[in-house]
Amino acid sequence: MMFDIELKSVTKTYMGADRPAINDVCLAVERGNIITLLGPSGCGKTTTLRLIAGFERAEAGKIALAGKVVSNGSTWVPPERRGVGMVFQDYALFPHLTVFDNVGFNYKEKDRKSRIMEVLELVNLIGYEKRYPHELSGGQQQRVALARALAKRPVVVLLDEPFSNLDAGLRTQMRVEVKRIIKEAGATAILVSHDQKDALAISDRIIVMKDGVIQQNGTPREIYQFPENKFVASFVGQTNLIEGTIGSDGKSIDTGFGNIPCFHTHNMQPGEKACISIRPDSLEMDQSGPIKGRIIESTYTGEAIDATVEVKLKKGKKQNLLIHVHPEIVVNKGEEINLKVLPDFVAVMSNTDESERIL
Repeated sequence: MMFDIELKSVTKTYMGADRPAINDVCLAVERGNIITLLGPSGCGKTTTLRLIAGFERAEAGKIALAGKVVSNGSTWVPPERRGVGMVFQDYALFPHLTVFDNVGFNYKEKDRKSRIMEVLELVNLIGYEKRYPHELSGGQQQRVALARALAKRPVVVLLDEPFSNLDAGLRTQMRVEVKRIIKEAGATAILVSHDQKDALAISDRIIVMKDGVIQQNGTPREIYQFPENKFVASFVGQTNLIEGTIGSDGKSIDTGFGNIPCFHTHNMQPGEKACISIRPDSLEMDQSGPIKGRIIESTYTGEAIDATVEVKLKKGKKQNLLIHVHPEIVVNKGEEINLKVLPDFVAVMSNTDESERIL
């Protein structure tokens, strides 16, 4: 298996910081894959990107690109010799240069003209060669920046929050477009984002980070459907976190409102304390459902109705559950309803601190 990007035990601490920006990060990206580093501000995702690009230097660990070591204790390859294409958050286009010259900036090979036209065709900007950045839409500017990054046939393409400057409608369109362009170019890419929808839509794999540590590495489906700890469950999508214990059959969890069947309990033992993540889509209104509750709030979003249901637990306690209701169904505040759990999106995890990897 060929990896275009490899990080082994990489650590970076900024001067004056009380903890590393990233700590013992290990990562391998297969050729042709799109990876998203996902997490809140300060989690270490941008630092990781800058270390790969060569804009920062790690104090420990090894970084290799296309099998060539570019950073370790004895080796340091500068950014311009790493074969990296960079798409910055603000696109960093030169306002005084045309689209053609922006894409071909600092490209000095003999095939300069044909290569520029080749990547312009890839990003659907043929006919825009003589325009200037201010004459382009946000989406077109982004495609120019991506074309420039691809023009030199880089080993990897790095994208720093590429969709943050776009409005909601254009953002959705450009996720699809950017993924198409990268895949058609046969490039390997790492994208930094704090937006879960960006990550789920564009990625082959997602790396969720918190406090400089990788929390989970998986496909979009694995990250959403089977989060490995409370942080991942809460950060990637909406969820309900419910505490309980592993049931006597080892295939369910006993909670304050009943026994919930689970596909995977990860060999946890009966009676062991655990936590489950139930996505709002896995709670369905059903007159014969075993969970009884009362709607205390609802919000119409167009795609669905987000309803908060107050459920009575054992010993007189209460817990609120978020459910998604089909927009054609009318729900009213104060309405008594019954719910059933669809086990497809029920994830079991140890009842530990939310930032720990637990599996």
